[in-house]
Amino acid sequence: MAKFQRHLFICTNRRAEGHPTGCCASAGGEEVAAAFKEKLFERGFKRIVRPNKAGCLDQCAKGVCVVVYPEAVWYGHVTVDDVDEIIESHVVQGRPVERLRIPDGELTGRDVPPA
Repeated sequence: MAKFQRHLFICTNRRAEGHPTGCCASAGGEEVAAAFKEKLFERGFKRIVRPNKAGCLDQCAKGVCVVVYPEAVWYGHVTVDDVDEIIESHVVQGRPVERLRIPDGELTGRDVPPA
């Protein structure tokens, strides 16, 4: 069985109403995830590129967040209107959409401590 060329993880996590960092669900995460699925499949990427709904990606203040693997490119403040551009530029042409990209230095993950 062939591997997927890419996985897109779209945050649909919901936090309590009024949470200070916000959440991707209230920013439209479900709608963005549905748009990726519909548009990728329309473009012939079914079983080639996999759009996955994700729980918290730990970038809540930058929601809706999307991360594309294997490149590990993180996008923030993604809307349904951005989906076609991400598909055409990143998925089809292999060029990340810089205006939506979260710079590595702004991601909330941590490096592995030295052993």
